[in-house]
Amino acid sequence: MLRQLTIENYALIRKLNISFEQGFSVITGETGAGKSIILGALGLILGERADSGVLLDKNIKCIVEGVFDLKAQNLERLFIENDIDYDDVTIIRREVNPAGKSRAFINDTPVNLNQLKTFGDSLVDIHSQHENLLVKNSQFQMEVVDNLAGNRDLLSKYTLAYKQMQQLAVELEQLKEAERQSRLDEDYYRFLLNELDQAKLEADEHELLENELNILSHAEEIKSALYKSYYSLNQSEPNALEKITESIISIQSFAAFIPELEELFNRLQSCYVELKDVAGGIDRLENKVTFNPEALEETRQRLDLLFSLEKKHRVNNTTELLAIRDNLSEKLSGITTLSESIEEKQKYLTSVIQQLETIALNLTKKRVSISKDFENQAVTILQRLGMPDAKFLVKIESRPELGPSGKDHVKFLFNANKGSEPGEISRIASGGELSRVMLAIKSLVSTKLLLPTIIFDEIDLGISGKVADMAGNILQELSKGRQVLAITHLPQIASKGNRHYFVYKHTQNKLTTTDLRLLSDEERVSEIANMMSGETVSSSAIEAAKELLSTIRR
Repeated sequence: MLRQLTIENYALIRKLNISFEQGFSVITGETGAGKSIILGALGLILGERADSGVLLDKNIKCIVEGVFDLKAQNLERLFIENDIDYDDVTIIRREVNPAGKSRAFINDTPVNLNQLKTFGDSLVDIHSQHENLLVKNSQFQMEVVDNLAGNRDLLSKYTLAYKQMQQLAVELEQLKEAERQSRLDEDYYRFLLNELDQAKLEADEHELLENELNILSHAEEIKSALYKSYYSLNQSEPNALEKITESIISIQSFAAFIPELEELFNRLQSCYVELKDVAGGIDRLENKVTFNPEALEETRQRLDLLFSLEKKHRVNNTTELLAIRDNLSEKLSGITTLSESIEEKQKYLTSVIQQLETIALNLTKKRVSISKDFENQAVTILQRLGMPDAKFLVKIESRPELGPSGKDHVKFLFNANKGSEPGEISRIASGGELSRVMLAIKSLVSTKLLLPTIIFDEIDLGISGKVADMAGNILQELSKGRQVLAITHLPQIASKGNRHYFVYKHTQNKLTTTDLRLLSDEERVSEIANMMSGETVSSSAIEAAKELLSTIRR
């Protein structure tokens, strides 16, 4: 529960430090005194968003700090999950700087806004006046029933599986669309692949064929040139080899006399051997080169085919054509793989849907099982709140399709008039009736959820007199075992509190600020008397206030 709240430089609050206790506490004050400001500051440490607009002094930061007693709450697991040191007395702190940037800490460990909200939802439930309209909302009605049914863990499993189902459905549709597109392209891909397969391509074939074409196109000229070369080297009279032989014989006898000549002799012999080998190579190549019109035509046709394929696929050589062929083959294989993936994904989706169906059935059973008790308890509270003929029904309709919360649709039916049939609460209930219905619901849900701190902001809208007195009793009963704070304008409710806080404005140095203080017994009498009679407090109002306060003391 909330033990202490410190607020600095927030809205109209310069600095406030106030302590709270377990049980029922009330907060009163004139309209506009700043009661909502205190709730706004508390909201900061519970995960609400903030900006620099909340700063009283725009040059310094705003600080809100709450001290919470968690000894009875069993929240250790939440701390472990968020890697935060647990302490029975936990301090939550929020800072907002003049630039609008905020920081949050739990026991001096920095946390993000989502973490802060998670902790806030486990510590405090704030019911503000506008939330009365929520009772008209079907999703809120569903949440109420699930809270009373204890469906939290079951809903967590369902929500996880539901998100998984949605994701799988998207992935399955994407796979099917990919398959549809692939099927449209399949015939074209297969035609292209067959065309490339039939071409029997080889790596670097284009370059090799161009060389072969050059040879075949100039075969006669090449053969003639080779013959002339060979003839000059080894056939003419005289020829190059004979001349070299003569040179060798001429200097052979004297090579031993002169070292330089011996070296030249050896080199000359090497030249002879090399030239003779070259001549043999030219002779063999000349015999190999033949003019073959058929081979020339075949080579030209083959190159034409390669040029056509390269142009078609916008590449420059057969190596790139082979890469395209392999890619087409992979695409065609992928179509088969897509079919297999679709089948596997469909099986997985079916299993998740079956799991959801099972969880949804269990959710429905639990919702139905508590609905009658919920109706009876709500009617009992509404009767205590001045509606003796109130009817309250929980209508649970099952739908064929799975939704975010299962297969159910929940409607609250209500009527406060005797002899009238209950209808949808969103169409029938007046403002005052909505307020009382919400109080009944909140009191039942809060008991079930066991939240340590519950704050009611003007839950008394549209009620007065004896009904207000009963509302105070209900809030007082709700505070047994927990902390309940109520901001109220009604003396009947204010008198029920174990402690009474007063919000007020004061002006100093031309600056108006808001403050909050705990009233003494005498001050409570004056404040409640003032709430009953207005500006002029009569002696009868004082006596009436004392009488109201005596009921709680008794």
